Amino acid sequence: MQPIQSLGYKVYFEENLDSLLPFIEERGYSQVLVFVDRNTNDHCLPVLQNAIPELVHYDIIEVDPGEENKNIDFCIGVWKTMLDFGADRKALLINLGGGVVTDMGGFAASTFKRGIDFIQIPTTLLAQVDASVGGKTGIDLDNVKNIIGTFTQPQAVFISTQFLQTLEDRQLVSGFAEVIKHGLIQDKSLYETCKSVELENISADLIYQSVQIKNNVITQDPTEKGLRKILNFGHTIGHAIEGYSLYHDSDPLLHGEAIAIGMICEAWLSHKLMGLSEQELNDITRTFLARFPSYRFSNEQYDVFIELMKNDKKNEDNKIGFALLQEIGNCTFNVYVEVEDIKYALDYYMQITKK
Repeated sequence: MQPIQSLGYKVYFEENLDSLLPFIEERGYSQVLVFVDRNTNDHCLPVLQNAIPELVHYDIIEVDPGEENKNIDFCIGVWKTMLDFGADRKALLINLGGGVVTDMGGFAASTFKRGIDFIQIPTTLLAQVDASVGGKTGIDLDNVKNIIGTFTQPQAVFISTQFLQTLEDRQLVSGFAEVIKHGLIQDKSLYETCKSVELENISADLIYQSVQIKNNVITQDPTEKGLRKILNFGHTIGHAIEGYSLYHDSDPLLHGEAIAIGMICEAWLSHKLMGLSEQELNDITRTFLARFPSYRFSNEQYDVFIELMKNDKKNEDNKIGFALLQEIGNCTFNVYVEVEDIKYALDYYMQITKK
């Protein structure tokens, strides 16, 4: 499988990470640091070690897992550990983990001593098709996701489906939301394929196809001035619900679970405002409800959700911005939606999940 050329770097699809060690050696880094969370240290670092046993001289930086830890306090801990290890500007940071690790590790590397090189090795389906590609780094502030960050490209991304074997089914389903999204915004045939894919049959080819779609978008618009905004379909409402759940639920929603809710709601907005057919709205709704658990909330939470949406990065002039579908496979952006319509979209989700 040929690497995908992205914004000055390559995305490698290799089960055994064959190109990783030569890549590191030919660049002559002064030091290699591996950034993990507790879970990827236990389950994914051994996979990396088995793939490249020759890589023996490295230091490990470990943080607690979970979105609630993707914040400035933990990032300060990462910076301090880099200082303790004596990292200089010729050091390399390998981010081995899911979206929290790749987001925060990329941010820590991009700002440490005004920037050191980093490599992404995403270990979850979500990170492989989304967080590791595109050069977005970031941390959360309070319950607003990714509000602090940079656009900084990694030196390379290495994707191996070996790491997916370490995941629980819930994590695979969460990541699959972003694969479905890529089909909805640009490739109807991928969306149709997703409707019949079983979890155990998520292939390297499907991941490759999903990454290609995202890469085609980001290479045209690296810093999200226009087209790249379509990648946010489902994320305006989804991020608000995810942020709310993180601080109010004992078992918070995973990113993909929240974005699935957002895509249902924003498909309804697409139907009302952009001409998405009722047939396609119903099809999208069925697709997500068949795979993702429903989430209960009431209209008493609406104003909290709206306040979170008002902090979204896509907003302009205090208007809440959306990427919406004109049809499956065709998405537009910079659609500013009135609060009343957003609440109607939340009503739609409540009604279709009512038991």
